[in-house]
Amino acid sequence: MTSHSPGTAPSPVTASRPVTASRPVVRRAAAAGLALAACLTVSPGLAHATAPAPGSGLSPYYQQHLDWGSCAKGPDDAMGRDLDRAGVQCTDVTVPLDYAAPQGRTITIAVSRLKATDTRHRIGAILLNNGGPGGPALSSPPDIRTAMKKVGPRYDIIGFDPRFVGRSTPLNCGWPVGTHFFSAGLSRASFERQVAFQKSLADKCRAAAPTVLPHISTRNTARDMDVLRGALGERKISYLGYSYGSYLGTVYTQMFPGRFDRVVLDGALAPDDYTPRQLQYAIKENDRALAAWADWAARRDSAYHLGRTRAQVLATIGRILEASARQPLTIGTAPERYRIDDTQVPPLLFASIADDTDRTRAGLGEQLSVLAKAMAGQPTRLSPEFIAALRFLQTDDEPGGVQTAILCGDKAAPRDPEVYWRDIQRGRAEHPLLGAMADNISPCAFWDRPREKPTQVRRDAPVLLVAATGDPRTTYRSSVALHGLLPSSKLLTLKGATRHALYGEYGNACVDAKVNRYLATGKLPAADETCVK
Repeated sequence: MTSHSPGTAPSPVTASRPVTASRPVVRRAAAAGLALAACLTVSPGLAHATAPAPGSGLSPYYQQHLDWGSCAKGPDDAMGRDLDRAGVQCTDVTVPLDYAAPQGRTITIAVSRLKATDTRHRIGAILLNNGGPGGPALSSPPDIRTAMKKVGPRYDIIGFDPRFVGRSTPLNCGWPVGTHFFSAGLSRASFERQVAFQKSLADKCRAAAPTVLPHISTRNTARDMDVLRGALGERKISYLGYSYGSYLGTVYTQMFPGRFDRVVLDGALAPDDYTPRQLQYAIKENDRALAAWADWAARRDSAYHLGRTRAQVLATIGRILEASARQPLTIGTAPERYRIDDTQVPPLLFASIADDTDRTRAGLGEQLSVLAKAMAGQPTRLSPEFIAALRFLQTDDEPGGVQTAILCGDKAAPRDPEVYWRDIQRGRAEHPLLGAMADNISPCAFWDRPREKPTQVRRDAPVLLVAATGDPRTTYRSSVALHGLLPSSKLLTLKGATRHALYGEYGNACVDAKVNRYLATGKLPAADETCVK
């Protein structure tokens, strides 16, 4: 699963050093075991509005005072300076590492706030999650304020980096961030190398952060959200979640009924479809998205020289994949020279096919044109965008591992490598380009078992679901399934779009207007609604 901006690497947080094996995973003051009274200050008058269940030991967290200030962490913090200029304020919220032991170690959650300016008509606070899992949202309030148009000034817009993400006591397993999306390749030998490699990733993360991995989960992030709600002094909080954020939002409605107001789940995902092997369930949609891209590229053969028909374009990709299996393709020039093999070609495809805009499609055309030239032994030059995609796959420039840690911490994966190999073999004929990626083994096969059972949807929730019929990440089938589990929900469908994440992102005026109408009025439409690309 990707964040709601598919195909791009996340922006580095320049002022936040990642946690490594040589540094404590929680802040020094917390690790030293300071009493809660020393780090949490109770705000008078909030206890009745925000108190947790009696006897839980969480009251000091819910009632802590938030000290809002500058978002910039230093002179080199470009993101923080941009937020400051936009009028955003930042703070840290203290939460327990382990909610079963609230008097124990603590961590901090980085939070941002763009306050309502129309205070006379203020609706409340809306919390943001950009997906991932593990996507930061600290910098998102200004963009969401823009997307919300006239209703935006009526909300306090709250961004936050979930636990162990970005500036929230960040986790770093020492991986390249894109490695867990590698393909198994075309041979048994390549798969065996993947088994060893993915196991090494799990071992490295366990060694880097053994005490925190058991506490990295969606349910704990939902608990953090409710602490934040309480610390903000809100009886109920609204929520906007994209992609994985739709799953997080669903979990919150189940764990904290009655504490949410207006909820928008964009790229809505049914809980049963959220697993460490989620790509398996979306393989047909990804094949269709790739075919749609091939049609687009075929109409532009004069630019990319990949083929004049869909079949020819797909055949060219197949040849690139086979050539990279025989010998890695060398592309670019020093110092930006890379070697691409059959485990890395499919992730490049996957990263771009969840967005049918011409700009993203052209980026994939450029990448495959470069690979085709390398296959033919011709010199190649790389665009800055292609270099960024390759760095995402191959380098350690950013904290890696938290996305996998959340997935593995939520649901168990099969542990026998032969299960994965059998799936790969069965799927090769029908899914020759992306199947070995969808069925590949991951670090979750070697992870410790989750501490909690996955959240089940047992309560109705009146939320707005937003979905595109051609979404290859959180599929339209999955959105419809979630709609069935939440009878009071309403489904807003965008027909004809091969796109993941819509509201405020895709530029569809119909979708944006209908979401904003709900956010303004709090009233769901009387029936499901449809927009057209």
